[in-house]
Amino acid sequence: MTLMKSFLGAAATLALTSGAALADPALIFDLGGKFDKSFNESAYNGAERWAAETGGTYRDVELTSDAQREQALRRFAESGYNPVVMAGFNFATALETVAADFPDTKFAIIDMVVDAPNVKSVVFSEHEGSYLVGVAAAYAAEGDTVSFIGGMDMPLISKFACGYAQGFKSVKPDGTVIVNMTGTTPAAWNDPIKGGELTRAQKAAGSEVVFAAAGGTGLGVLQTAKDEGILAIGVDSNQNYLQPGTVLTSMVKRVDNAVYDAFMQGDALETGFSVMGLSNGGVGVAMDDNNASLMTDEMTAALADAEAKIISGEIVVHDYMSDETCPSY
Repeated sequence: MTLMKSFLGAAATLALTSGAALADPALIFDLGGKFDKSFNESAYNGAERWAAETGGTYRDVELTSDAQREQALRRFAESGYNPVVMAGFNFATALETVAADFPDTKFAIIDMVVDAPNVKSVVFSEHEGSYLVGVAAAYAAEGDTVSFIGGMDMPLISKFACGYAQGFKSVKPDGTVIVNMTGTTPAAWNDPIKGGELTRAQKAAGSEVVFAAAGGTGLGVLQTAKDEGILAIGVDSNQNYLQPGTVLTSMVKRVDNAVYDAFMQGDALETGFSVMGLSNGGVGVAMDDNNASLMTDEMTAALADAEAKIISGEIVVHDYMSDETCPSY
């Protein structure tokens, strides 16, 4: 029986409460499931690394609807799990309510800021890593057109797109970046068919490299890019292995480290606000045997130079979320 099923009845809830070990951590995945090969799976990998290294145990739950967010948070807190970590910005409203009701429980939210004394908020400098893969796309494309496919149309995903466009245009200032979002509801994270359709349309418009920041939808983008003979860029987890030889690289977002660090701190979790970017290993570009043949020496040198300049402040990557504009479009 999964934990979510145990939420469905009072008797099962009582059994969960009586059986929970105090101070074990818990992890709640966002819609799409723990094995989405992207954001959620990175969170899962962090929890599993903690368990393997410490011998500890944790509980997790995969949601099937937005309505379950507060219920899942509340049940874990009631059952004594601490800290309770949630992967995704969509937990913010539920967390604001539940954190106030359980002041002795520590919570960690990834990708959103919730201002409460018992909450750790972890956000990432996605625009910095996206700038780097934009540079890579510019070197990989023979022409001057690349593209981006986002999941749900929202400022956080535009943050990826804008950084990507700025990086691409730092190499090809007169180039074109086609930007499409999959939808306006959470269903946009799990629509690989729509991802494939958008990829084909972008190729028809001249795109040679497509960067997908779209959760499970991105799997359709990567597959279609391979089928159509263009390059793709993965996101969050290292997705190079999914389509070796056609995934140029992946913009890795170390959600795994955020979960691992929270679990390691346990109920002594340091609350407050933290940013994970290039300077502290929070984002980066994936290089391995699966994409080695695609990464030229010139491209690798350009990426190293851009990374150093971003860290030093010589290059400032525009953060779309600061003003909801993108000068590079």
